[in-house]
Amino acid sequence: MRLVDTHCHLNDRQAFPDPAPAVDEALAAGVVRLVVVGVDTDSSRYAVELAERFEEVYAVVGWHPTSTATFSPAELPALREMLAHPKVVALGEIGLDYHWDYATPEQQAVALRAQLDLAAELEEPVVFHCREAYPDLLDVLEREPGPRRLFHCFAGDATDASRAVALGAWFGVDGPVTYRKADALREVLAGLPRDRVVVETDAPWMAPHPFRGKPNRPAWVTYVNEGLASVWGVTPEVCAGLTTAAAQAFFGPLGLSD
Repeated sequence: MRLVDTHCHLNDRQAFPDPAPAVDEALAAGVVRLVVVGVDTDSSRYAVELAERFEEVYAVVGWHPTSTATFSPAELPALREMLAHPKVVALGEIGLDYHWDYATPEQQAVALRAQLDLAAELEEPVVFHCREAYPDLLDVLEREPGPRRLFHCFAGDATDASRAVALGAWFGVDGPVTYRKADALREVLAGLPRDRVVVETDAPWMAPHPFRGKPNRPAWVTYVNEGLASVWGVTPEVCAGLTTAAAQAFFGPLGLSD
């Protein structure tokens, strides 16, 4: 059984002062690839450094919406340079977040527009962060065609899911699929196209049951996979095959042979 943690933050230096033990633990659990995601220029650069250091690590670079109070177009050349790296597999995580007030909706919209334009120019896939803002983000994406799109930690309702499916999007499933009171989320996930769903940890956040409340780890994507398998009514082995194939369809082969 091969799993891909398609979204983690081993570049969070406080949570992972030395990422090596977390990588080793993940490999021992059957997690064969880890995608480390940036939230601004500095964390994106560190994600690239980790991809260079570890064979199993790939990077996604971009500006998280809650970081965009300090974003300016002057950041785009650095992103452009990083996106040319052979182990950088997407631009992200970008999007809209109306839950936190670290950046205004206007600041977030400016950064979103600039990064969407860069992704379109370079034909790069995009990883989106969206929290309490699905209608607005989907409005933006429906107005124009774009490269492959993945909604990290999808938490929208059935209408949001239907609109995203119509865009041909991929969907990230995280620890909440295992939470006792997440029946509404599980109902939405049950109806998603199974060739467009990937598993993630978002480590060090959103640990799955039975570790909820603890710092998350990439190795625990196995629990996410089991939770999704239960939703779909398949074995964990079948679910791992589906989600790993979906990850490769979105990001590329990730150095994995058939």
